[in-house]
Amino acid sequence: MHIRQPNQTEVNAAVIKLKKRAPKLAEVIARIGPCRLECREQGLAALVYSVIGQQLSNSSARAIRSRFDSLFENDGIEPRRLAGTSEEELRKTGLSLAKGRCLRSLAQHVLSGKINFLKLEAIDDEAVISTLTQVKGIGRWTAEMYLMFSLGRLDVFPIDDLAIRTAMSRIYGLPETGFLALARQTAEQWRPYRTIACWYLYRYLDMLRGRGKQA
Repeated sequence: MHIRQPNQTEVNAAVIKLKKRAPKLAEVIARIGPCRLECREQGLAALVYSVIGQQLSNSSARAIRSRFDSLFENDGIEPRRLAGTSEEELRKTGLSLAKGRCLRSLAQHVLSGKINFLKLEAIDDEAVISTLTQVKGIGRWTAEMYLMFSLGRLDVFPIDDLAIRTAMSRIYGLPETGFLALARQTAEQWRPYRTIACWYLYRYLDMLRGRGKQA
């Protein structure tokens, strides 16, 4: 499946607007530099890897992904093959029972046509979320990551993401009491480019954790 990247001219224009609208975010933008938002895998593989990485450290997720890829190296991550893979085989890769069942269910949804990745490109954000969260084990956050980093939607705000909450707390000094309402109110000034603002929040945390100035 062809990976369609965000229009860099539009992204650059969005950054200029964000700097004017959001002074505190503008300080972060100045430290990070140009936005290098990129889309990654689309389709079944993207969701599979997102589920694998849920609530795991990067190193643990990479190890499981490597074993998972080895299991499917001859066929690739193909829905019929995945749906027919036993729970025991999936457990051997390091996946939990719940994640293994989620992935098999996801494959079955693709086979039945309940999830059509080409159609996802043509529907609005909430419809994408509603479609993907039919699968038990795929929640709103996973669907939002697909919107942001697979479909390249520019106005997504994953408020349930711990990294986003942490960054907003540090940058804006938001209190714990009433945090969600204040965070949503703050993010209104980023519309219609909340994805780009969140990209900078992710990079801000990377910088604080010593991963370099830029992604």
